[in-house]
Amino acid sequence: MYEKYKSLLDKTNKTSYQVSKETGISQTAFSNWKTKRSEPGLESLRKLADYFNVPIEYFLEK
Repeated sequence: MYEKYKSLLDKTNKTSYQVSKETGISQTAFSNWKTKRSEPGLESLRKLADYFNVPIEYFLEK
């Protein structure tokens, strides 16, 4: 999932900090997803999907 998120960051020239501030998802959450300590919940996925204007399924596909 994090790889897809990172790809969207690159395409939109955004930083995790910007996304965090604009979605309310904590920097710690992004860090935990990157290191695979945790996976995002449905609400976080929904916020990211809305933010990047992609379907939520984008993050769920392998």
